[in-house]
Amino acid sequence: MSLIFLGSSDTHSYQHSTGLVEPLLHWLFPHLTQAHVEAIHHVIRKCAHLTEYAVLGMLLWRAVRKPVRKDPRPWSWREALIAVSIVFLYAATDEIHQIFVPTRTALVSDVFIDTSGAVIGMIVLWSAGRCFNWWPKPGPKSRPEGGLKGRNNPAQG
Repeated sequence: MSLIFLGSSDTHSYQHSTGLVEPLLHWLFPHLTQAHVEAIHHVIRKCAHLTEYAVLGMLLWRAVRKPVRKDPRPWSWREALIAVSIVFLYAATDEIHQIFVPTRTALVSDVFIDTSGAVIGMIVLWSAGRCFNWWPKPGPKSRPEGGLKGRNNPAQG
């Protein structure tokens, strides 16, 4: 979070990445106009925002869940929602902070991009957990007495 805060207080962050990304794009694609290079640079910067907040979301999920080896607990969307909510609050305060930096612009759309990154991070984490069996599936829900199992249930035959 400190790195994100420091990055948002950098008065020339766009110029820093311009010096690296735009010459590389001109070298790779010499036929592109300057307007196209700037548009691609803008997309790269927004994707970087999305990625850094996805990582932040995953780290916050880990802090909320406090996983242990061979964790017997199933995936909890509640824990994921807590992590995403913290990311949303942090992204909003980061944009408020940028109001006070003369060369930066605070944008509500950046809060949306950052929060979307956290949501994507949770989906990636959940998908990886399902793929690698990191957490067990929730057990069957207990049925009340006289539920679907019984002699009077025509579905049982």
